[in-house]
Amino acid sequence: MIVKVIEVVSESTKSWEDAAQNAVADASKTVKHITGVDVIGFKGEVKDGKIIKYKAHCKLAFVIQE
Repeated sequence: MIVKVIEVVSESTKSWEDAAQNAVADASKTVKHITGVDVIGFKGEVKDGKIIKYKAHCKLAFVIQE
C-alpha cells in the first residue's frame, strides 16, 4: 500500500475543531480514501480583543495504491 500526505490549511468562524473538520471535509471533495489527519498547529485572527477566525494547519494521509 502507498500512502500520500498533503498539507492543508482551513478556517472557521466557530472553533479550531470546526476548522480541522472543514479541512477534512473540503479535501475529501477532491481527494479520495483519506485515512488520517494530523493537526500540526492552530492560528487565530483577532479583532477588537476577540478571535474572529480560527485556522487549522493539517496533514492529511490518503491511500493512492493498494
